[in-house]
Amino acid sequence: MPALDLAGFPAREGAPLHRPWLRELRATLALSGPLVLINLAQHGLIMADVVMLGRLGAEQLAAATLAHGLYFILFIGGIGLTSTVAPLIAEALGREAGATDPVRRTLRAGFWAATLIAAPMMALLWYTGPLLAAIGEPPALAEAAGAYMRVLQWAMWPALLFMALRGALAALERPGWALAASLAALPLNVALGVWLAFPASEAFPAGLDLGMAGVGLATVAAASFSLVLLVAVVLCDAKLHRYRLFHRLWRFDAALLARVFRLGLPIVATGLAEAGLFEAAALGMGLFGATQLAAHAVAIQIAAFCFMVPNGVAQAATVRVGLAYGRRDGAGVRRAGLVAVGLAFVFMVLCATTQLAVPGFLTGLFLDPAAPANAGVLPVAAAFIGFAALFAVADGVQSVCLGMLRGLQDTKVPMWVALGGYWGLGVPLGAWLAWGAGMEGYGIWTGFCAGLFAVAALLVLRWRRLTTGLLPRPVAAVR
Repeated sequence: MPALDLAGFPAREGAPLHRPWLRELRATLALSGPLVLINLAQHGLIMADVVMLGRLGAEQLAAATLAHGLYFILFIGGIGLTSTVAPLIAEALGREAGATDPVRRTLRAGFWAATLIAAPMMALLWYTGPLLAAIGEPPALAEAAGAYMRVLQWAMWPALLFMALRGALAALERPGWALAASLAALPLNVALGVWLAFPASEAFPAGLDLGMAGVGLATVAAASFSLVLLVAVVLCDAKLHRYRLFHRLWRFDAALLARVFRLGLPIVATGLAEAGLFEAAALGMGLFGATQLAAHAVAIQIAAFCFMVPNGVAQAATVRVGLAYGRRDGAGVRRAGLVAVGLAFVFMVLCATTQLAVPGFLTGLFLDPAAPANAGVLPVAAAFIGFAALFAVADGVQSVCLGMLRGLQDTKVPMWVALGGYWGLGVPLGAWLAWGAGMEGYGIWTGFCAGLFAVAALLVLRWRRLTTGLLPRPVAAVR
């Protein structure tokens, strides 16, 4: 059998040494580009909500920040299970190009996992208000956050199903349809949000003035619309017909579902460790008052928007590494990883530079600088953006490293790295600086930076260890 290049084609004898790297760069950019745009479009839904909530007022923004924090910490846990779809399919396709049965069965298991995890999470979110009040959040903020969550929580199930289907299409290297669905949902979310949330005016004479609940309803509608649209276009795509992606979805495949949970539960724990770090910060900010919490909401949204790019590169790295892993191509695995982490590093350096250069402009995108109520929030938000710039590079590197390691189906050690870095270092340090040293929100952000830098460094070391010499033994194939 002739040697294969990293794209899976026969390598030409005497090919220049740089050619495999250029091929990998092109392949990674071609796959990560749509995935990045999908992430930006989906985060655009969140940012649009934050902007609309900010226009409703700082108190509404603060309450919604508490609700969003709880929602997304659980949502990220759900994504941990659905994210197993991409590496499992990629490994199967790398082992046997054109395989159909493993693709269909893995997606079906991903749908089952999304459904099984969504139900208890939605039940828990129903009690957001009492939970926030029990941990000492201001009663008015807790009550408003709880009312908002009882609407927002209904977006959980369709959003997780969308993530599973998106992962399958990414592994098939056809992410364009998921991008189209995400882009279509964004204007729908904004239009519905403005119509439902704000009172009637000359610009929007039919406004229903539902306030925060209107923003939540718009988000639920957008999540449901994007899923339905993605299913519809996949059914119409002739090139995907042979995979029969939705054939017998109701069948329960216990063996494959167990594999999804074995691979996915460490990813869930990893995601919850990182998301829990940010949620703990939001809860801590709430104890310092609405001003610091609203400023934190602005800074974290800007940081999260930048993070969508390395997150998309990480998803592409999972597929590219997984395909090479399935072929048992050690050199291809290393190339895929190094190209991905290099792209993320360069982009996040640019993001950090921008955040440090124009924090006031970025803050003004979320809060009206002319509003007297925002006068105390603006300088605090600008300072928090400076902290976000400090951990931007580490955040991008750790995300891509996690994606690379998932391509190797290595999830347990990264889980322990995340738990130790975030909760063994980041949270205790941030809490001591915030309360013990009197730094308040600035201390919390310092803990962010320390935890992220530690995790990024350890994950890089883990990648180097696994990819030096022989690859790990392959896991059992999906049959």
